[in-house]
Amino acid sequence: MSSVQRSVQRSVQRSVQRRLPADDQGLSTVEVVILAPVMIMFILVLVAFGQLVDGRGAIDGAARDAARAGSIQKDHVTAMSEARKAAEADLSDVCSGPVSVVQTSAGFESGGIFTVEVSCRVRGLAMLGLDIPTTLSSTFSSPLDPFRRAA
Repeated sequence: MSSVQRSVQRSVQRSVQRRLPADDQGLSTVEVVILAPVMIMFILVLVAFGQLVDGRGAIDGAARDAARAGSIQKDHVTAMSEARKAAEADLSDVCSGPVSVVQTSAGFESGGIFTVEVSCRVRGLAMLGLDIPTTLSSTFSSPLDPFRRAA
């Protein structure tokens, strides 16, 4: 090996040694400190969106139950009262505010259709401190019983 080659080799070794950290103690601690809050926030966002999906299923079920409960009643006033009771019972642990039940079909004649729209505000993203109004609603129809007794 010539002196020029040895000189180049030493120069390369010195530059490589300067680039490599001599000691990386504490590096994993820094990584955990940076990544842990990001991972916790990601998990909380997943839980919040899971609550929204659960709320959507609960609203759909409450609309179905409200329409069915109202369709088997004898008169319109009782039908709306029972529909409201059924929806509130289904959504007691899902909604963070009042439950709204509105009849969207016309009339209450035998053989017709009884349609209700149920809506309420769900918790969803509020658990993350994001107070974004998240109101879910669902509509369901049920045929009025043609063999029910008149009031």
